[in-house]
Amino acid sequence: MILNNNVYHTSGNIPKHQYVWADLSLISHASGWAPAVWFGISSIPGRVWGLHLLLESGAVYRNVPPHGVSFSPNPPNWSPKDAQLWDCYSSEFSTIEYDYLSEMRCKTIPNGDWGRYLFTVVPYGEGFSGYPEQAKEFFFIQLDTGRLVILPTNRVLFRDQSFTRDIEIPLKVSDTIFRCE
Repeated sequence: MILNNNVYHTSGNIPKHQYVWADLSLISHASGWAPAVWFGISSIPGRVWGLHLLLESGAVYRNVPPHGVSFSPNPPNWSPKDAQLWDCYSSEFSTIEYDYLSEMRCKTIPNGDWGRYLFTVVPYGEGFSGYPEQAKEFFFIQLDTGRLVILPTNRVLFRDQSFTRDIEIPLKVSDTIFRCE
């Protein structure tokens, strides 16, 4: 497990940099897609996640929306709603790449798109995380289409060929706080 012991406020590192393509229309007066290195993220409540990129020119461009990057130079059309289900709700977060899930195949719910797990972001320090039915971790996933999607844990199914099976278990939303005192 790669665990950042850092508490991030507004901006922070991702566990491993990623080679991506940036939508030039979102960052310049040009169009098309250009190679970039994605190395950080930002979280501002009420907005989509912001991605921090190093461009080939050496420039750093911050807060690129997740629909503005791709893992291929010819991606399908993508909107903010396609890339992310919920706006950010905390400016404080931590990033983690779970060893067991690292690069594991996963499927999005309900769309059924397949991809690979990249890492998880855990928001905290705001009112939502204190309530089990509101607390969320967000999986960042590289879809097979080349696009990035960011989903809460209840919108992703993982495939471990040696363990998981194609069965349905009607899970409930966690809504209980357990205490021993």
